[in-house]
Amino acid sequence: MRATRTILLALLLCWAGAAAADVPVPPLTGRVVDQTGTLPASDIASLTQKLQDLERRKGSQVAVLIVPTTQPETIEQFSIRVADAWKIGRRRIDDGALLVVAKNDRHLRIEVGYGLEGSLTDLTTKRIIDEAITPKFRAGDFAGGISAGVDRMVRLIDGEELPAPEPSHWQNTGGGQSFDLFNPFVLIFGFMIAGVLRSALGRMVGSVATGGLAGFLVWLFVGSLAASALVGVAVFVFALMFGGLSPFIGAGPVGWSGGRYSGGRGGFSRGGFSGGGGGFGGGGASGSW
Repeated sequence: MRATRTILLALLLCWAGAAAADVPVPPLTGRVVDQTGTLPASDIASLTQKLQDLERRKGSQVAVLIVPTTQPETIEQFSIRVADAWKIGRRRIDDGALLVVAKNDRHLRIEVGYGLEGSLTDLTTKRIIDEAITPKFRAGDFAGGISAGVDRMVRLIDGEELPAPEPSHWQNTGGGQSFDLFNPFVLIFGFMIAGVLRSALGRMVGSVATGGLAGFLVWLFVGSLAASALVGVAVFVFALMFGGLSPFIGAGPVGWSGGRYSGGRGGFSRGGFSGGGGGFGGGGASGSW
């Protein structure tokens, strides 16, 4: 009987512990992570583009997270856990900011990295919440409130003097992104792919397949058909004319292990995003509606 009671008590304690467990930090799948289905796809796309443009101009990273609840934690406890896990902002510059909305709790917070505490002060972020975000939330306009808050944050960050963003081989220009075909890593990768495809399919067919694959990858990452066609043709000609000079060509089967590309700062994928190693110290403000 005593053993049965001990087992039941242990199960009860485990259940109570699980019920009180902290909400897990969601994976960083984009600049806007909505776990509630509140924002339409068009609004997510608009916000994402706005924040992507900010990073291109200033190097700063801003992300938005909407969750149903942070209970049993407060919004402050949860948001700093997210900030520590996502590491928004550049390493050693710490120019990241995070807008967290707990929809069912009716709480929100702007978490600010060390490097932006001069422009996004506690007082300023509180005003953004009270003047731009919560009035629209009270009216049921969540997309409008988040957009207005992000706009205010972006304007203030634009006025902050920050180190210029590092040039990238995938540059985001006004109409999209361009690909640096002469990146050494790209050239080596192209040689390897051309070698495998030419060995397997023959010189002409292998070169066509290499160009087609390159064009597809550019479209996948950049989303521009014009850039995809341009790179595809260039890689086809390159593989056809010069592929045979590569030490990888004709070397026999090449070992290949599946995987996915993971970038460094701001990891790269079509619409993908990762933090740059920024630090947070609890600056910012909270609010409710």
